[in-house]
Amino acid sequence: MSMFSTGILVLTSPLQTLPLRIAPVLSSAAQLVDRTLYVHLHPGLNLTSGTQPRPVFISPVVDLSTLITRLYNNAADVCGHLDVRVLLTNIRAQPAAGGGNAAPNCPFPTPQPLFHSPDVVLTDFALQDPHQSNQVQQCLEKYTGHCYVCGPGISSVLLHPQLVELQEKGDEPKCDQEQKAGPMETYSDVVVGGTFDRLHGAHKTLLSISCLLANRRFVIGVCDQAMLKKKVLKELIEPYSVRVQRLQEFLQDTKPSLQVEILPLEDPFGVSIVDPLLKCIVVSEETRKGGEAVNRKRAENDLPPLVLHEIQVLKDAHRNEIEEEKISSSSLRSRLLGTLLNPPKGSPHLPPTPYVIGLTGSSGSGKSSVAKQLEVLGAVRIDCDKLGHEVYQPGAHCYRRVLEVFGSEILNEDKTINRRVLASKVFGNQARLKCLTDIVWPEIAILVKQAVNQARKEGRGVCVVDAAVLLEAGWIDLVHEVWVIIIPEEEAVTRITERDGVSKEDALCRLQSQWPSSKQVKYANVVLSTLWESEVTRKQVRHSSSRQSFHEAVACNLN
Repeated sequence: MSMFSTGILVLTSPLQTLPLRIAPVLSSAAQLVDRTLYVHLHPGLNLTSGTQPRPVFISPVVDLSTLITRLYNNAADVCGHLDVRVLLTNIRAQPAAGGGNAAPNCPFPTPQPLFHSPDVVLTDFALQDPHQSNQVQQCLEKYTGHCYVCGPGISSVLLHPQLVELQEKGDEPKCDQEQKAGPMETYSDVVVGGTFDRLHGAHKTLLSISCLLANRRFVIGVCDQAMLKKKVLKELIEPYSVRVQRLQEFLQDTKPSLQVEILPLEDPFGVSIVDPLLKCIVVSEETRKGGEAVNRKRAENDLPPLVLHEIQVLKDAHRNEIEEEKISSSSLRSRLLGTLLNPPKGSPHLPPTPYVIGLTGSSGSGKSSVAKQLEVLGAVRIDCDKLGHEVYQPGAHCYRRVLEVFGSEILNEDKTINRRVLASKVFGNQARLKCLTDIVWPEIAILVKQAVNQARKEGRGVCVVDAAVLLEAGWIDLVHEVWVIIIPEEEAVTRITERDGVSKEDALCRLQSQWPSSKQVKYANVVLSTLWESEVTRKQVRHSSSRQSFHEAVACNLN
């Protein structure tokens, strides 16, 4: 069981053997730390020399890039719940001896503050004599305190005994790759671009290697507005301000000496094609063509080309059938579907049973199919579209009020309301539309309450209110929680045209008259998507329905 919130892992093994030992080290650390794990690199650090060791500068070599890539890849596999951050303050070519009181080879004149104060320090240091355990731990604690501001009474743990067990079992990995100990080429000014949604291991690899490459300035273009339109599940992308804040925090921890500039990216190029000081752009195999396009644009602007430094794409060992092979933000967003994004705020004005779910989404989003799946699980479906037809029936209060306001010309020969004619009278006229909804929506709400009360009398445990206008109509007070279904606008247009036989223009007009998905999601407790095969949607619904509050209500229904 984890005992500490934040830890620092001091890695002392030689660079030649460390990459393939990272997985067991991280696995051991994850048993003790449950939130943030900082990683400090000091290959060859000796904690039993008899003198207190001090931090030194580590020269940036190609091996470090390989190590960082493997570390973040392994972290995603074995401790994905941890926020792992490799600290690079001590990684740079050793400076010449300078003036002042600071030691010329000391990267920490004063302890570096971190955003999360560590309360434990861990190490892979190979302890040969168990009797030296206390001495090594004290030495490690002093060393770490010299480097970073730590919590009071910081603890220390030697992970080496657990690694020895791996060796005895024959599981100690062998390094079979030729090591590249040569120096890494570095540059004054480095640039990267990306969405940086839900900062993950691939982002951290990109950022960390960029920090190794940059000596002075690091420029980051962050996708905003127009650059997000084609992103998968764009409604679940974190706000720009949140993404920028997390980048700033990560980079301040990672390499505080760098001058960091974070700029909004409204096109594929940003400042990379106009900044004459930039020297290098970091790309991956899949974005290399984008880097080449940047250089073509720079040539058009009479600027020298950027060095393209290509990094490895990290594979996602936990991907499912709808996710990319690489670690990606879109995969992380897809894993949010069917989960509880925001806990219900509580509805003391509503009886606890039946538990009422408000299901909404734009036209064509697949509300009916999800509602039917919930019916199969035992929920009572309350179809607000059908209730809307009921309130327009002759003799109903709503029928009389609509006639009074809009006149008898909206009637068919059989005296029923012609809803198409009525729709034409309010189309494009917000005042008349509001007049109509002020009549109709309260009447539908009354019928919803009656349906819920009937379900309660019958001993049913769960109701699902299927309503396209759940949020616009203010019916959120009728439900315990809100589920929103999202799909891309182009997919919704295709479904509407195929289902209703209308033109693309009419379908688009219908969608634009409704709340956009991005606005609906702000009110959602659960978000679903019917973009993929029906079985994928069923898994989302089953996952949503497996929560205890929902399960207990369904159990009440079935009993």
